[in-house]
Amino acid sequence: MKIAIAVTLSFVMLLFFSGCYADSAAYRVSEIASGIYYHQGAHEEASEKNIGAIANVGFIIGDRCVAVIDSGGSFREGSYLRQAIKQHSDLPICYVINTHVHPDHMFGNAAFKQDHPEYIGHEKLPSALTARQVYFAQTFKEILGEAYTGTEFISPTTMVNIDQSITIDLGNRPLTLTAYTTAHTDHDLTVLDHNTKTLWTGDLLFIERIPVLDGSINGWIQTMQQLKAMELNHVIPGHGPASSDQWQQGLSNQLRYFTVLRDKIRTVIADFGTIEEASNRVGNEEQPYWELFEYYHRRNVTASFVELEWE
Repeated sequence: MKIAIAVTLSFVMLLFFSGCYADSAAYRVSEIASGIYYHQGAHEEASEKNIGAIANVGFIIGDRCVAVIDSGGSFREGSYLRQAIKQHSDLPICYVINTHVHPDHMFGNAAFKQDHPEYIGHEKLPSALTARQVYFAQTFKEILGEAYTGTEFISPTTMVNIDQSITIDLGNRPLTLTAYTTAHTDHDLTVLDHNTKTLWTGDLLFIERIPVLDGSINGWIQTMQQLKAMELNHVIPGHGPASSDQWQQGLSNQLRYFTVLRDKIRTVIADFGTIEEASNRVGNEEQPYWELFEYYHRRNVTASFVELEWE
């Protein structure tokens, strides 16, 4: 009996620490500020084992209702997130806010359809979703397996225009949603909770995990500089730990990484070097600082080279 109990406990601990979610009980959320909860995604590639739960997702509770900030990397994660919300509040879920199109942030949207929420995103999110939908469906159905079942591509019903903000109120809880010009993607959105000065950055900020460029290196550097100037109490990045004191260093690390890439790629271009030369040489000294460096660094260099050679 003791051996069986020990094996069971070991299995549960293995599930918890490996990013494997056998059921919703293993899916945990943390309260980073009053009424603000998030699940920290695993620093892994999406898989059936981790149900695509590799990004930070969560919710904010007001006096009137609840807002979801990114819904998860699969229908199953969205379902687990919804269960977590119901454990903390019996208020209706009135908003599902997507910070951008990437699957780890919005594949859980359909899990909230029964709540009839208002889906909100950047004005360019619908076209970004349409352009990627076929590829996403084919690829992630295979990657996620059963966790994908139920996943739907749900576009926003309310959109935020570029370089503008809108404010929604959850009941004595105003949130400002801001849409950006091209940075991480061409449709990034942030969410600011005024009561606690907590900012959800989406993938405009990666901490520990290497950032992934799907937009403009110049635009992202400019946006990072804008974020660094904000006075905030807490920041929830798209990936990595939420914090009250680490986020500025996280932004500095990310800014350093992309500045190194930009400066060295410009040197390669000025010397009439090729994109292959740049991808082999540029930024390799950054490897010790980033999780999953080997998966995305060369891609970042390639995407940046294509942009910078046309300056």
